[in-house]
Amino acid sequence: MQVLIVEDDDAMASALSAAVASAGHKHTRVSRGEDALLAHRQHEVILLDLGLPDLDGLDVLRKLRQVTQIPILILTARDDERSVVLGLRSGADDYLVKPVKLVELLARIEAVTRRTNRSGQETPHTIVLGELEVDLHRRVASVGQRHLALTATEFDLLSLLARNAGSVVTREQILDALWGDAFLAHSRSLDVHLTGLRSKLQLPGFIINVRGVGYRVEQP
Repeated sequence: MQVLIVEDDDAMASALSAAVASAGHKHTRVSRGEDALLAHRQHEVILLDLGLPDLDGLDVLRKLRQVTQIPILILTARDDERSVVLGLRSGADDYLVKPVKLVELLARIEAVTRRTNRSGQETPHTIVLGELEVDLHRRVASVGQRHLALTATEFDLLSLLARNAGSVVTREQILDALWGDAFLAHSRSLDVHLTGLRSKLQLPGFIINVRGVGYRVEQP
């Protein structure tokens, strides 16, 4: 398992790294919230401190929850009831107060990842939405008998929307999935690729703008 440790205290980070490694997991340590937002996509679980030097950990948690459902455990010195409630209501899967027994921490990691794996759904190889067929393994798409000559980014964008057909995919989720950065640049690039994709699909009304939120394709 790939574990992202978001912790600005070097001694604590070293202890967490050693504990995670002892259980056979690989890990990456970052000390800033901005770095966590950029690095999360390569990991399967996140240990998140709240007292970070650049961003409040709760803000980092809320931003992560806009783009990912991977397990996040808060590991912090804040032990007041308000912080615990805020953390859990903001999307944390578990909340642990320092100091924590490392054996207990490992058990909590295993518990939240088990729950996530049980609720996960297998991604299909091919998605069919009306005339549109998207082969995720071969990375090809067609509308009826017409093959679509999509760029790599256009295919990734179409696949993301098709996998979530019937639901809104936010601009932040798209930017994070395609460019690995949900909150900085590339917003204009997304508009350009959407225009290109719509032009090649030739399916008016297929990709619906949800004003101020993102985009949705409908289940036929």
